[in-house]
Amino acid sequence: MTEEILINFSPVETRVAVMAQGVVQELHIERVVSQGLVGNIYLGRVSRILPGMQSAFIDIGLERTAFLHVADIWQSRNPAGESEREKPIEKILSEGQNLMVQVIKDPLGSKGARLSTQISLAGRMLVYLPRERHIGISQRIGDATDRELLRTRLVALVPENEEGGFIVRTMAENATDAELSVDIAYLRKLWNGIQEKARVAGAPLSLYVELHLAQRVLRDLVNDATCRILVDSTEEFHKLQEFAVEYMPKVTQILAQYTGTRPLFDLYGVENEIEKALARRVDLKSGGYLIIDQTEAMTTIDVNTGGFVGIRNFDDTVFKTNLEAAQAIARQLCIRNLGGIIIVDFIDMDNLEHRQAVLTAFNKALARDHTRLTVNGFTALGLVEMTRKRTRESLAHVLCEPCPICGGRGEIKTARTVSYEILRELLRETRQFDAQEYRVLASPQVIDLFLDEESQALAALSDTIGKTVSLQAETSYGQEQYDIVLL
Repeated sequence: MTEEILINFSPVETRVAVMAQGVVQELHIERVVSQGLVGNIYLGRVSRILPGMQSAFIDIGLERTAFLHVADIWQSRNPAGESEREKPIEKILSEGQNLMVQVIKDPLGSKGARLSTQISLAGRMLVYLPRERHIGISQRIGDATDRELLRTRLVALVPENEEGGFIVRTMAENATDAELSVDIAYLRKLWNGIQEKARVAGAPLSLYVELHLAQRVLRDLVNDATCRILVDSTEEFHKLQEFAVEYMPKVTQILAQYTGTRPLFDLYGVENEIEKALARRVDLKSGGYLIIDQTEAMTTIDVNTGGFVGIRNFDDTVFKTNLEAAQAIARQLCIRNLGGIIIVDFIDMDNLEHRQAVLTAFNKALARDHTRLTVNGFTALGLVEMTRKRTRESLAHVLCEPCPICGGRGEIKTARTVSYEILRELLRETRQFDAQEYRVLASPQVIDLFLDEESQALAALSDTIGKTVSLQAETSYGQEQYDIVLL
């Protein structure tokens, strides 16, 4: 299956869509005011150690201090062979200590960035681990013979007396020795520059900033299936051309500038896909649909048959709907960038063969995902549990914010519920304050209810407290908002 990559530039943000067979498979958005931090390297200062949590807060110059857990501290070994990870964090770090760290997870919500002291630098073909002496091979290169051949070739290219290890990326599967050597030299030069900067400066300090989104796309997402990369900005197209010529010459052959009058994302239907990706409901071609609910703890996905009735029997209908849903769910996870714990509630299937077929189709669809994930199969309740690594905000969190009216609940109190709250609040106010009159300021919907259906209840309360209650509609108020003014 061939892929196209569309890159849309504007002064305030960069958007990337990965297309396959004319359908959006992945979406990436990076805004100038909130660029991701994953991959950035800092010289930080330990500001606080928490022995009870075996973690520390590190000041790296951001608004919130970042978080470092003892499990993310590089495992150096002393002469006795003892690993630092076996020691408690309070014996490894001390407050005020300078420490080189790398961001492995962006700040999410109220949480600061997560850090690691195991530095890694990604190139086109290789990932450099300057503090390890290890040669690893990407798990996506499945053939054992190819894996061993790549390992042997790389060992021959890396001098024994030089520190550092490498992980061979999927892109290197068909790379020549010359291409691998260029990557090795580039990554070593980059690391030497970072070390030199750390030696002459004080913390907190940024030592290395990861490539911007468009460059990362060329480095990480372009593969043998990519047939074209369209860029809709002349200036950025030339910048990407220069970047490609220096680091990945083969990519220049498929890099092209879009010069059409119609916006690139409109032409390919990406804008519509973005709108759909923000909706709770996803319709399937068969008539079934998905309901996707994203919460702080987890994401739940419910599969429903909807208007699909099938042509044979109910089991066949359920099976076909679940098979289609498996493909759609895998795609939605990528487009929405959903991470963390994910629970999928496929329609119940009594047939074990159908269950296994759906799980196989689901795993096959997920195999195209670039993000690390695990699928644990069906539970006793018939749910599929899975996890997907979360390194940046989901699409909804990037583009949206909680509703100021409902606070993100997705529902608001009825006007009647609010009117009864006001009646109770009036009663409380009269017991605490001795006012001549009370004025209720509320939304037009609530005031209309007091003037009509609940007028008798308001009059009864006014008689009970012996005070006049006046009403004032405020068009700027949300339905749940109200004030009681003492006159």
